[in-house]
Amino acid sequence: PTYFLNSAIITIPAVFLTLFLGCLIAFVVSRYSFKWNVSLLLLFTAGNLLPAQLVFIPVFRMYLEFGSAVGNRTLLYDQWIGVVLIHVAFQMGFATFVLSNYMKTIPKEISESAMIDGASVFRHFWNVMLPLLRPPLASLAVLMTTWIYNDFFWALVLMKTDAKRPITSALGRLTGEFVTDYNLLAAGATIAAAPTLIVFFVLRRHFVSGLTMGSTK
Repeated sequence: PTYFLNSAIITIPAVFLTLFLGCLIAFVVSRYSFKWNVSLLLLFTAGNLLPAQLVFIPVFRMYLEFGSAVGNRTLLYDQWIGVVLIHVAFQMGFATFVLSNYMKTIPKEISESAMIDGASVFRHFWNVMLPLLRPPLASLAVLMTTWIYNDFFWALVLMKTDAKRPITSALGRLTGEFVTDYNLLAAGATIAAAPTLIVFFVLRRHFVSGLTMGSTK
């Protein structure tokens, strides 16, 4: 139960922050024209081109040095918030790319009508655009939950306390140096996969509609 709780503490805030920030960035780059909107979209999308194995050493050193600079070496390192932030940083580019492409399919007349009626930028986003993003948000929620929940690498690199690690990293303890109980390992992996299956079945209708959006255009 402790490891499942650790996974929830990491996955839920990371998915929420990724989708929220991705919505904001996608809204700006797709609905408003300014000089750097395409460059901004490319900047966030380019983050998906960097494999985690290429940048984990700089990220590890940055976490330690940032904590040392403020007088607390474990401010981000060996903390849940540190793992949450690195997931948000790596997943937000994909979320922004998907959401911005979906927003471009929404007729601009809807936005123009809202602005003519005097809607502020916040009301335009919250009351007009956000309700229309339910299919892609559901699809991304399933994908992000699966990716972040099943992550093994970052929790292993950025956390040293075993009791704080998520369930996927904890499964590594079931592998011995000389002998491994594969029956126990398979049972643990099956139990660990249950939350992601539950999320998929709850959101499957929106997930399918989100995947097929624009397929007939």
